[in-house]
Amino acid sequence: MKQTEYNVAIDIKNVSKSFKIPLEASNGIKQKLVNVIKGRKGYRIFTPLSNIDFNINKGDFFGIVGRNGSGKSTLLKMIAGVYAPNKGRIIVDGLLIPFIELGVGFNPELTGRENVFLNGALLGFSRKEIHTMYNDIVDFAELHDFMEERLKNYSSGMQVRLAFSIAIQAKGDILILDEVLAVGDEAFQKKCYSYFDQLKREKKTVVLVTHDMGTVERFCNKAMFLEKGSVKLIGKPHKVAAAYSRSNDESYDSSLDNQKMENRDNFEVEIFDNNGKSAKRFNHMDTMTVKLKWKHENVKNIGVAIFLDNGEYVFGPNTFQDKYNLESKNQATYQVKLNLNEGEYFIKAALMGDSDNDVIEFIEEGPHFNITKDYDFTKWGGVTKLDHEWR
Repeated sequence: MKQTEYNVAIDIKNVSKSFKIPLEASNGIKQKLVNVIKGRKGYRIFTPLSNIDFNINKGDFFGIVGRNGSGKSTLLKMIAGVYAPNKGRIIVDGLLIPFIELGVGFNPELTGRENVFLNGALLGFSRKEIHTMYNDIVDFAELHDFMEERLKNYSSGMQVRLAFSIAIQAKGDILILDEVLAVGDEAFQKKCYSYFDQLKREKKTVVLVTHDMGTVERFCNKAMFLEKGSVKLIGKPHKVAAAYSRSNDESYDSSLDNQKMENRDNFEVEIFDNNGKSAKRFNHMDTMTVKLKWKHENVKNIGVAIFLDNGEYVFGPNTFQDKYNLESKNQATYQVKLNLNEGEYFIKAALMGDSDNDVIEFIEEGPHFNITKDYDFTKWGGVTKLDHEWR
């Protein structure tokens, strides 16, 4: 397969896809002649994707979100080679394993056990290899009591769990996952999360389609929001997740996004170091000062939160919860000791009325800052270092 540019796993350039959808039955010769004479085509053109342009780097955990009908599944099938684009090109660099239409090739008249060997063979495994991995497949699917039952007696969720458990045995460079978390209970989802963690540790390239924004923010380092067949937004997971969530809120007025930018002078947030100087780099256990200024009236409470760069929430108190009365009507200061590990973080801030549910203005992504590792401490990982002792 043709190689992409250095470090690019999937390169998609100006891709569009259309389908012909029949309007009415025209199987008869008479009806076809009438359609030709009257200039009727007998079909309509449906375009689920239009001028899609982006790339995914090797090692990316790339999330794709969007409402049903936005073109997500069509895009995945084109990346997997099931569909060919009508316009544009798709280049994949690496062995791709698609987790799409899981269970294709299953025979409902065979048992679960027999279908494991059948589906494994379709994936290219030898019978000996399937024997070796059989117990791991059943353990992951949690179907021990059903493996001798015919597949037609399985629920749809049980079938997809079994298919997913077989598919993850295949080793590839790029994995495409389409809503795998929608088919299992909490225990199965936890196993999927552990599998995602493993993929991240192994730096596999993953493309994940999901409606779960928590999963996007937890695992993805980049995400894309599709809307009506076009790219609405590509960027950091927390920004994409927020945009998608807003799009599902029928009461949300999208014109407020521009209004917030215009009114940003009404609410400012700055961060300073121990010496009162504006700063973007801090050491572990430094004190950071956050200064908030605003021109809004009726502000009675404020909140400041720290997030990891990928959108993972770290800590965020507000004056309502802390029962602190603001002494000023237009400014306040918040100080916090940065008991955080090295990495990039950013600030979210809010102005509120009588309670923390009464939001007057909200800064989705304020100042960014970095924590540098203090080499007096051993590398301990995680987000924060908790006081502890061994006995």
